[in-house]
Amino acid sequence: MYANNPKLFDDVLTAVLDAGRLAADPAAVQNIRAKGAADFVTNVDVLVQETLKAKLAALTPEAQFMGEEQDNSGLDLSKPCWILDPVDGTTNLIHRYGMSAVSLALAEEGQVVFGVVYNPFHKECFTARLGQGSFLNGQPIHVSEADALVDSLISVGTTPGKRTMSDASFRTMRNLFDRCQDVRRTGSASLDLSYVACGRQDGYVELAAMPWDYAAGWLIVTEAGGAVTAPDGTPLPLDRPSGLLASNGRIHQLMLEQVG
Repeated sequence: MYANNPKLFDDVLTAVLDAGRLAADPAAVQNIRAKGAADFVTNVDVLVQETLKAKLAALTPEAQFMGEEQDNSGLDLSKPCWILDPVDGTTNLIHRYGMSAVSLALAEEGQVVFGVVYNPFHKECFTARLGQGSFLNGQPIHVSEADALVDSLISVGTTPGKRTMSDASFRTMRNLFDRCQDVRRTGSASLDLSYVACGRQDGYVELAAMPWDYAAGWLIVTEAGGAVTAPDGTPLPLDRPSGLLASNGRIHQLMLEQVG
């Protein structure tokens, strides 16, 4: 329905860039509310979501909307649906860490067809359209060619909002650390995925995430030549939480063997 409309995606990209500038304002964060353990929402999350939701509704009135800061029950993902994380890396934003991003994807018939991840602090915008490759600030990007863990830099998540999974998360981290060059953690799933896509990292694993954390980055990685699955190797879902494992494809099975 929308997948073959390049003008639409140009307009959406402009909207994302504009919304990202709201988050980059040093004085933007005025209030912080805890949603759960190590899980926060700020006025910036709400402002970015409401700004983009209104813009997307004007551009695509027939499309549904899934956003982190709202109730998403009742969505039918067989129909077009925007999937937004207004600030992926809210804890980073609170601490002015500079590693937060607006992450927006469009899914049609259960398939992500467009994705954008924008870090306004670094002015880096990662984009992808289904079947048309991935880009960083308009330039093509590709995953790395590392084919062994010993040659790989791996990013890991620590599931801070699900401390009951900490043992498994840190065991996975140690398993990978013992076999790779080193590990990294950005605190933003969408950026970790984008860094795999452009070859800065060779792989990334997170044992608990939401679709808005990974929908856009998932397409950006696969269009850059990489692979993304759940940590057990099964396909990622868009209708429920899931862990995820992304790689350049060459080390995917090697990483899967170290999970847990």
